[in-house]
This record gives sequence, C-alpha cells and structure tokens, in this order.
Amino acid sequence: MAIEFVDRVTLHVTAGNGGHGCVSVRREKFKPLGGPDGANGGDGGDVVLRVDDQTTTLLPYHRSPHRRAENGGVGKGDLRHGVNGENLVLLVPEGTVVKTKDGQVLADLMGIGTEFIAARGGRGGLGNAALASTKRKAPGFALLGEPGEERELVLEIKSVADIALVGFPSAGKSSLIAALSAARPKIADYPFTTLKPNLGVVEAGDVRFTVADVPGLIPGAAQGRGLGLEFLRHIERCAALVHVIDMATWESDRDPVTDLHAIESELAEYEVDVMPSGDLLPLTKRPVLVALNKTDLPDGQDMSDMVRSELEAAGYRTFEVSAVSRKGLRELSFAMAELVKEERKRRSQIEDAPIRQVIRPIAVDDAGFDIVREETIEGPIYRVLGSKPQRWVLQTDFSNDEAVGYLADRLERLGVEEQLFSMGAHPGDTIVIGPDDNSVVFDWDPTMVGGAELLGARGTDMRLEDDQRATRKERKAAFHERMDAKTEARAELEAERIAEKRARQEGSE
Repeated sequence: MAIEFVDRVTLHVTAGNGGHGCVSVRREKFKPLGGPDGANGGDGGDVVLRVDDQTTTLLPYHRSPHRRAENGGVGKGDLRHGVNGENLVLLVPEGTVVKTKDGQVLADLMGIGTEFIAARGGRGGLGNAALASTKRKAPGFALLGEPGEERELVLEIKSVADIALVGFPSAGKSSLIAALSAARPKIADYPFTTLKPNLGVVEAGDVRFTVADVPGLIPGAAQGRGLGLEFLRHIERCAALVHVIDMATWESDRDPVTDLHAIESELAEYEVDVMPSGDLLPLTKRPVLVALNKTDLPDGQDMSDMVRSELEAAGYRTFEVSAVSRKGLRELSFAMAELVKEERKRRSQIEDAPIRQVIRPIAVDDAGFDIVREETIEGPIYRVLGSKPQRWVLQTDFSNDEAVGYLADRLERLGVEEQLFSMGAHPGDTIVIGPDDNSVVFDWDPTMVGGAELLGARGTDMRLEDDQRATRKERKAAFHERMDAKTEARAELEAERIAEKRARQEGSE
C-alpha cells in the first residue's frame, strides 16, 4: 500500500560551504605589481524550512531525507567576488515541530510563511585584497571558506485543529466527524480503522472551526501501546477535547465511565513538547465535552440513560448523539463552537499583552574564548575553545606559511598567548584548538608573537622559516675547531710514525 500520510520524518540537512578567497596581484603593462586584487568568496546557501498552505504531509522528506544547499562561488582576480549559494527552501505543513535527535524542540512553525533556518551556510573567505594593510601591502594568502552547518533534525506534524475527538477504537469518532463536516474518512466496523488523523471543518452559527479525528486510544497509549503514541501529538494544539464514548459496547470488562477515566489517565501521562509559549493549557486542564455515541441503538439508549446522570454529576457536559440518525449533532456543534470562541478570546488576550524584552549584554571581561588544561600521560594539553579561534582555524590554509603567521597574529591579538603564559604553559607544550571531533594540534612557540613587519617574500613568513645559516662568530668558531682537529690528527700520525720507526730499529739489533 502506498504511503500517503507521513507525520514524522528524520531529515539530514547540509548547508552550502563558503567559497574560498582568491590570491591575485594586478598586472598590467608598465605596472607589474599593481597591488592585490583577489576577491572574496561567496557565502554558502542556507537550508530553510517554510510553512506552506498547500503542503499537508512530510512524504517527500520520507523518501528523500538528505538535502543540501548550494555552495558559494570562489573569488577571482580583478576583484570579481564569488556568487552566494542559493538557499534551499523546504516546504512543510503548518503545525510542524522541529526537534533535535535527542528531543529538544528548536521551532514550532505556525502561520503561513513562517520560516526557520535549519542549517546556516558557511561564510566565504576573504581575498588578499581585503586582507591588505599598511604593513601587509600585498598578502600572499587568502582565507578559506567556512564549511556549511550539518544537522540531523526530526520533523513532526501536529494538527492545527480547534476540537479533538478522542476515545477508544470503534467508538464512532470517524463517523461522527463525517456527520459533522464534509470529511470522508475510511470507516469500518473493526478497531483501528483510522490509521491517520482526519480533519473536518464545522460551521455552527457564525463560528467556523476545525475538528480532528484521532486514531483510537487504548490503555497504555502514552507508553506506546496501539497507535496512540504516534498520533497523540495531533491533539496538543486543540482548544477543547470531546470524549466520544461507545454506548453499544458488549465487552464485559468495559463500561462508559471506565472508558472515560482510562482515556483521561492516558492524556494526563502524555507530555506535550511544543514550544512553551504560555498560550496552551495542559491536556487535563482544557475544556471537555462528552458525546455519548450510538444512542440510536436500543441498548445504546438504555446505557446512555444509566450513565448520563452520573457523568453530569461529575461536572461533564454530556450530549447524546448518533452519527447515523444525526441526533444531538446540532447541540454538540454549538457547544463546541462556544468553547472554541472562548479559547480564541483567551489566546487573543495573551497575544495582545505586551511582551517584556529581556536584554542580557555580554560581560565586559568576556574574552570570547576559554582555555582548558587537560592532563594526559604525555603531559599537559591546553585546549582553546571559542567561536573566533575555531572559525579562524577553519579559514586558515596551513600549506601557506604567511597564512599560518596571520593566524598566530590573530590569536595573539585576541589574548590567547597572554592567557597561556598566565596558566603556566611552556614552549613546546601541546595546544589544541577546537573540540575533539574537529580540532587542530599545535606545538606552542611563543616566538611566533610578532607582526607583519617580520614578513619575507610574498607567501612566506620568516618566523616559520628554519634558517640554518651560521653567523660570523659561529663560522669562526667552527674554523678553529677544524684547525684544532687537524693539528691533533697530525700529532697522532707523527706519534705513530715515530713509534713504528723505533720498533724497526729495535728489531734490527
């Protein structure tokens, strides 16, 4: 059977990578070095979730769960900047909740056109024209583009309905919504006929509202029994609940009052996980109506007469209805309209109330990074964590000495060198920038502290060069060592010659 309705999918999104910056020097006739003109790379495209009124299912993402945005273009010479990657817009139904793999709610998408950036594209790298300064007039390097964000998200549809019909399987919920509205759900005389929520539009006077038919619940639904756990999410946004109770049940261990209490217990155990906005009441505190269904049957009417007084005494507004004969449907629809009207008024008052904005500025002494000392068998490791150092490492081309020197200058200006000294770090200690899954390891060299005035040829950094050329003093000392060694060697050879001569003379005698 083909899948038509999908209300929960796992989506893997990857934003576009930023384009690399360009290293270029303007060259024209009679101006061989006209200055740097390498342009910046373009930004990578974002992955955006947008609410669309024509989308009703998550089926496309069930079949193709991996989505990727466009990468940014690379920079070029003559100040030709790379193009920005196009955003990837994914259409989702209204009422979609975006969560992480561990269940954290990221967004509750309500309202047509509402957007949520699921993954941000990487920023493009700067070209050497943007990196030029008074001391570094023609940089021989450019910054790399940042990689796009990768995320694994869980999308869930929660029906946007005003009234939810709940009850045991085969209680007549689908028949009731078919009688109240123009909805035509699949109806049969066996349990679990409804395999997906059904929505119907009901008009009662001047009030127009939607009703959701949720698949039947059984005891233990909140823990995953039956289909309840899969579809209980569709009643989270409802203004009121209508308990549909079967008056024609023939099971010996069931009665209408017990069925009602069993369903209420499952609703109390179910945890609502939409965004905490304050406009939604807990399921157990929402207005409740009780519909005694199938009263057109003789046994159903007798059962209704026995339990109605008990339910009304407990505080429930009770209606005797029949989807076949349409008995009591008008009274029930107007009662539902009354509850919907009150709930809409309450929510409008909450929306009209001014929202107090809380601004939490960054502390003055916030350095933007943190250094953690980790003890290992091989010695201490200093891990540098922070958005700026980690981003700078991703932007650095480690095959270019000048780019590595530029990274050292940026870290020194940020205060990393000073804090390492204060924490007792020594030259040669291991410095790790970034978390374990994406880190770069260095051997700390404080002599790298300096500036662009120490630059050599374009694309090089004298601080990174291993210069083995000896000084005049070292050459003079080495010359004297060689002369002393030659003198010692001559003395040894002369001593050996004299000893051999003496031995020959003694042998001849």
